[in-house]
Amino acid sequence: MANRLKYVIVIILLIHSRNLFAEKYWISFTDKSGVEFDPYAYFSQRTIDQRLSQGLNLCDEKDFPVNENYCSQVLLLSDSVSYSSRWLNGIAAYTSPDRIESIKALPFVSSVREMNGQVVLAFKTEESKDLNTYNRALLHYQTDRLGGKLFNERNIDGKGIRIAVLDAGFKGADENSVFTKLRNEKRIIATYDFVRKKEDVFVSHWHGSAALSCIVGELDTVKIGLATGAEVLLARTEKVFSETISEEENWLVAAEWADKNGANIISSSLGYTYNRYFNDEMNGRNSLIAMAATVAASKGILVVNSAGNEARDNWHYIDTPADADSVLAVGGTDPGTDLHIYFSSFGPTSDGRLKPNVTAPADIIAASVSGIKEAFGTSFSAPLVAGFAACAWQTNRSLSNMQLFREIEKSGHLYPYFDYAHGYGIPQAKYFTDTTRTIEPTFDFVIVNDQIKVVLREKYSYPDQEVALGYNAQRNLFYKVTDKYGSVKSYTVFLAGRKEMLNLQAQDFNEGDEVTVHFEGYTSKLDFPKLESEEIK
Repeated sequence: MANRLKYVIVIILLIHSRNLFAEKYWISFTDKSGVEFDPYAYFSQRTIDQRLSQGLNLCDEKDFPVNENYCSQVLLLSDSVSYSSRWLNGIAAYTSPDRIESIKALPFVSSVREMNGQVVLAFKTEESKDLNTYNRALLHYQTDRLGGKLFNERNIDGKGIRIAVLDAGFKGADENSVFTKLRNEKRIIATYDFVRKKEDVFVSHWHGSAALSCIVGELDTVKIGLATGAEVLLARTEKVFSETISEEENWLVAAEWADKNGANIISSSLGYTYNRYFNDEMNGRNSLIAMAATVAASKGILVVNSAGNEARDNWHYIDTPADADSVLAVGGTDPGTDLHIYFSSFGPTSDGRLKPNVTAPADIIAASVSGIKEAFGTSFSAPLVAGFAACAWQTNRSLSNMQLFREIEKSGHLYPYFDYAHGYGIPQAKYFTDTTRTIEPTFDFVIVNDQIKVVLREKYSYPDQEVALGYNAQRNLFYKVTDKYGSVKSYTVFLAGRKEMLNLQAQDFNEGDEVTVHFEGYTSKLDFPKLESEEIK
C-alpha cells in the first residue's frame, strides 16, 4: 500500500512539474491545404449581407478553418491547445520550452512566438449609492457632449446595428435594471465566455457590464449610452486580476465569432502594453490582437478600442490593438475642462501615425453589478463612441465601415485640427444630422516685423472673468506646430480670456514648419517662412 501511494505521489508530482514549466506560445501555420469551406453554411445572413453590401468578397482564405491535422500534430508536442484562429492561421498552445524546437521543425509551422504578458483594463471606479447633483450632471454630460440630443430628437438609437462587446465579464447585466429594455426586447443576440468555454458571460467581473451600459444602458428615461436600440453580442475574453498568461487568442477568436454572427461594430476596452510589448513594436502590425483587429476591419466591421490609461506611467503610449491603423482609438477627456484627462494614453504610434483618433468623456456614470457607479477610464470612452458610431451608421447605411471611420473623425469637434492627446476631438451628432455646415472665422493671424500674433475677433473676445468653465467649457484655444513631414513637434491648449492669445517669433520656426490654431470650431494654418502679408485672415 505504501509503495502504491508513493507511486501515485510521484505521478502527481510529474504532472505538476510538467504543467509548471509549460508556457503559452502562438504557433502559425504555412497554409490551409486541403481545407474546405462553405460560407453560406458558416456565416449568418447578416454577415453575408454586410460583406456584399460593402463590395467585399464573401470569403477568402482567411475565413477558411485551420487544418485540423496540423493542430493534432502540434498537440502531440504540447500539454494542451487553447484556441485556433482562422484569420491568423494558427493556434495557441501550452508546451514546455524544450519542445519548441521540435514544433518549429514541423514542415507546416511558419513561426512560433511566446505569449507571456497581461491585459490592461483601462478603468477605476467609485460606487454611487444615489445620484447626487454632480452625478446627474455627469450622466447627462456623457451623451450630451457628443450631441446626443440631436440623435434623440430624430429617434436615432442604433436600431438595426449589431455591436459585439469584448470584455472581461458582464456580471449583473442579466439583472441590472439599466438593461431591462435590452433584455425585454431580446436584443442580446448571442453570448460566449471564451475563458471558460461556456455561453454564460454574466460572471467574473462587472467591467463588461459598465462598458455595455455606455452603449445601450438607460437609467429610467436617461440614456447612459446612445445606442439604446442596437443589438449586442457579448463575449468574455479576459480574466481579471488573476491572470499571468495573456489571453490574447481569446480576443482573436471572439472577433471571428463576432464576424460570424453578423457584428457591425466591435467595442473593446482591453489592451496590451509593456507587459507584452516594447513601445517600438506598437505599430499596429506586430501584436496578434492588432493583426486580428485589422482583419476584422477588412471584413467590414468597425473596430472601436480604448486608447489606454497609461499617460502617467513610464509607458505613456497607446495600447494595442488601438495602435492598428484601421482601429478607431478613443482617448479620454475631463468633463470639467473638456480637455485630455490626466491618465489617457498619448499618441502617436511607434511609426508616427495619429492616435488617438477621437476622444470622449472618461469620467462617467456606468452600470455596476446591481446599480450604477462613477467610473473613470478610456474603457468607457470607447463604448460611448461605439454607441455614437451605431447611431451615425443608422443615419447612412450606405457607408462602408472605413468610410464611417473617416466620417467619425471628421465629426470631431476639433477637426481638421488634431494632436496626440485629443485626436480630432469629441465626435458630434450634428455632423450626421445637419447637412448645412457653416464655419465662421473666430481669429486672425496678424504678422508685424516677423512677430506672429493670434488675435481673436471681437465677437469671440471676452474678459477673463466671463470665460465659462466646467461642463460648458468652450473657450479652449488649441495650438500646434508640425514639421515639413506632417509630424507634430509640439502642441498646447490655452484658455481664451484675452484678445491677443499668442505672440510668436518667426525665427523660432524652421522652413516647412506649419502652425495650426483651432478656436471655437474654426481652424487656420500658417506656413513658415512664407510671411508675405502683415495680416492673414
